[in-house]
Amino acid sequence: MLYAVLDIETTGGNSGYDKITEIAIYLHDGKSVVDEYVTLINPEMMIPPFITRLTGIDNEMVQEAPRFFEIAKDIVQFTEGATIVAHNANFDYSFIVQEFKSLGYSYSRDYLCTVKLSRKMIPGFRSYSLGNLCSGLGIEIVGRHRAGGDALATVKLFEILLAQKNSQELIQQSVKNDYLHLRFPPEFNHRILDNLPESPGVYYFYNEDGSIIYIGKSNNIRKRVLSHFRNKQSRKALEMRNMIRDVSFESTGNELIALLLESDEIKTVQPVFNRAQKNTYFNYCVIQSEDDQGYLNFKPGKFRQGINAVCMARTQEEAVQQIIRLQKAFNLCQKLCGLYPISHACFNYSVNLCNGACIGKETAELYNQRAEKALASLLYRHQNFMIIGEGRNNTEKTVVQIEQGRYLGFGYFDPESTGHSIGAIQSAVSYKQDNKDVHRIIKYHLDHNPGTKILEYSTDEI
Repeated sequence: MLYAVLDIETTGGNSGYDKITEIAIYLHDGKSVVDEYVTLINPEMMIPPFITRLTGIDNEMVQEAPRFFEIAKDIVQFTEGATIVAHNANFDYSFIVQEFKSLGYSYSRDYLCTVKLSRKMIPGFRSYSLGNLCSGLGIEIVGRHRAGGDALATVKLFEILLAQKNSQELIQQSVKNDYLHLRFPPEFNHRILDNLPESPGVYYFYNEDGSIIYIGKSNNIRKRVLSHFRNKQSRKALEMRNMIRDVSFESTGNELIALLLESDEIKTVQPVFNRAQKNTYFNYCVIQSEDDQGYLNFKPGKFRQGINAVCMARTQEEAVQQIIRLQKAFNLCQKLCGLYPISHACFNYSVNLCNGACIGKETAELYNQRAEKALASLLYRHQNFMIIGEGRNNTEKTVVQIEQGRYLGFGYFDPESTGHSIGAIQSAVSYKQDNKDVHRIIKYHLDHNPGTKILEYSTDEI
């Protein structure tokens, strides 16, 4: 078994605010140290005077040191396959995890605390601080409160613990990780979850044959994937969980692209545990007509060629619910919305919620103004436009393109290299299937995100 015995120095005790100023890691194969990694780190913030007095690390010492993002890859590779060992491991581990999180990366390793392990294996000490244990066990600390000195002292302490009776059994029982409260299926290696990002995207579950059984999306891929392994699940969710053997993902940069990619992938792959968006058939709709008195009418019905369908639906009930939403939002008449087959005034008129269009009390001209607004709410404000969003990194942007009311697809582009012309941005668009699901996704996004950046254009510009 490989261990990464480490220690860090920081600007303070709050992992959510403070930063690492030094890290030392000694790789140990259970018998001896086989490799080491020690470096100062520029915390990109001022080191408080009391920390300098404690550690001896001042602002001048770290000025030319690498920043954490410059050594992050080294730490990932150096600790790959190893169990982290530290004195008060929760402190060191939480700081390292937080530093990676600020870079958009999920760092996850098994970890072991020599404070807790010492209490189990060598009881009787008044205090289990590193200094007190080393003093009592005859371990010399060269460079107290420096990462290298404290980490080497922890190595010597750990070697004493390894030499104790039943050490391997107690160590196995004491190892912690990010997955302790999760339930994994047999033959599933949970280490494949270590590199899942905490960013928007689409994830894929595979069975033992390598077939995709489920596709999902989330604003936080890691958090959402881990939720599938929690114990409280429905029968169907448990059935799926027990079939998972592998997980992959695709980062998208933002939620809108994640939703569009998920929808497209589900329709293409048809995973066994995805149901909602498999069906691309919309057999029902909201039908618009005008009656003999000139009032605009809506009613649910089956779709067929030649009718004036203003909104598609999978079921009649879905079409009815859409009409109810419009009726309430725009104060439309229940009778003229086809909700009740009556010849007299609608119920809402009797409770002063309808202006009386159902019995001619409100003119068609006034009523139709609200009905037209209801229709407009179902449509895009522009016929040709692009939605620009955040990409997968600081320089990248995403684009979703609608042309003549049709969804063309989405893509990624770098404004600095492609420029801002409509033609250049369109060249980045990967064409996708146009269907009612994607229009619902896009319309919902626009309705609920009024600050969305929109580029309206003319087809002559392309």
